[in-house]
Amino acid sequence: MKARHKRFAIVLGGLAALGIAATLVLNAFQSNLVFFFTPTQVAAGEAPKDRAFRIGGLVKEGSLQRTDITARFTVTDTAKEIPVTYTGILPDLFSEGKGVVAQGRLGVDGQFTASEVLAKHDENYMPPEAKAAVDQAHQAAKSLKQ
Repeated sequence: MKARHKRFAIVLGGLAALGIAATLVLNAFQSNLVFFFTPTQVAAGEAPKDRAFRIGGLVKEGSLQRTDITARFTVTDTAKEIPVTYTGILPDLFSEGKGVVAQGRLGVDGQFTASEVLAKHDENYMPPEAKAAVDQAHQAAKSLKQ
């Protein structure tokens, strides 16, 4: 084999290895990509049915029910509500009327089963997407009442 053919084979092998590595990285990125949705978007059917996603909003007052380590509560953006079930230890700052982001899957019955629950860490903080969704829902509710 000539030196020219060896170089060509090495370059071709390097490009093939680079292509395989890029494919694996992009596949891993795609499978770990999690989108954020509000209860209004989930109710409208915009959330994926077969993938994990995040839902954010406020924990509805009076909706929290605890049984051993299973918690049931409702996430609302003041326009729509989504029931959530979570098995595990809730964050210390988790409480009714406060902001929450839950990651999990939506069941066929409309029940969101969370694998992770995040509570806001400051009384003035809310994820920008959740804040925008709550503000938008408030505006929509106001315009319907007028």
